[in-house]
Amino acid sequence: MRLSKFAPRHAVKAGERKTTSPMIASIAPDGVPTRNAPFGHTLARLAHQRPGIVGLTADLAKYTDLHVFAQEHPDRFYQMGMAEQVLMSAAAGLAREGFTPFATTYAVFASRRAYDFICMAIAEEKLNVKIVCALPGLTTGYGPSHQATEDIAIFRGMPNLTIIDPCDALDIEQATEAIADYNGPVYMRLLRGKVPVVLDEYDYTFQIGKACLLREGEDVLFISSGLMTMRALEAAKALEADRIGCAVLHVPTIKPLDTETILAAARRPGRLVIVTENHTIVGGLGEGVAALLLREGVAPVFRQIALPDEFLDAGALPTLHDRYGISTSELVRRVRTWSEK
Repeated sequence: MRLSKFAPRHAVKAGERKTTSPMIASIAPDGVPTRNAPFGHTLARLAHQRPGIVGLTADLAKYTDLHVFAQEHPDRFYQMGMAEQVLMSAAAGLAREGFTPFATTYAVFASRRAYDFICMAIAEEKLNVKIVCALPGLTTGYGPSHQATEDIAIFRGMPNLTIIDPCDALDIEQATEAIADYNGPVYMRLLRGKVPVVLDEYDYTFQIGKACLLREGEDVLFISSGLMTMRALEAAKALEADRIGCAVLHVPTIKPLDTETILAAARRPGRLVIVTENHTIVGGLGEGVAALLLREGVAPVFRQIALPDEFLDAGALPTLHDRYGISTSELVRRVRTWSEK
């Protein structure tokens, strides 16, 4: 399979242009094992086995970990410049020619700038494009221009689009393999750089469309996705000291939801159900779960822990996570407060 005839006329190979994006700090807590660039390394490995995989980016290879792929497969890497609409159009064209394009940028740029191109050129045609985006939710301190706090809300209403929100490095590695196997358009949120490893302690395997109960608990059920599953697990361990038993249901596929597993967990009587997500309280996992429960007549005591419906401040991530209620300490505080009522 030759790529040269489909290459953009002005495509730039790896190393010929430096990214202009600012440095983004890792979210890995001290003392937690990490893996560096799990998405980039997994995609580079898969590409050795699958000649149809190609990588594209909009001037952000280093900051989406696609530089690892570019270094190993420079003839299959396309630097599209700061032009997200062109990026998605090129990915659609490559998919039409039988390739499996992985298009990377920041989540704000894919969701806000390139929405119509993704909708009309990719999703409507059910093309096999994988859109993998860094800086989801509140994973950068650079303010509203970089914080994709509403990306899931934007994409949940798009037909044919599968939405993935992995928790850690292990989840990202397995999800990358799974979406490479899956035939259809995918939007995946990406934790990049040094990514924590937490799910290796649990009997967990990523499957598209499947949720996984990571731990049991009698008093509280956390339903979570992305980095908030890490926080829910940490909070559950801390709350053991208060004799509050917390179950954690990890939901890495936001669309389609694993309705059977969610309903089975939520139907268990006597538990407070808390959906926690690294996303605005509007239009994300929390509203998806709430609507599911209402449709099915399941009525537990229900709470959400999510980002507020507002543009967020710039600043240091630990400070922002405390301020906006998604730090582990804030999860613990809220559960204690709700459990006392």
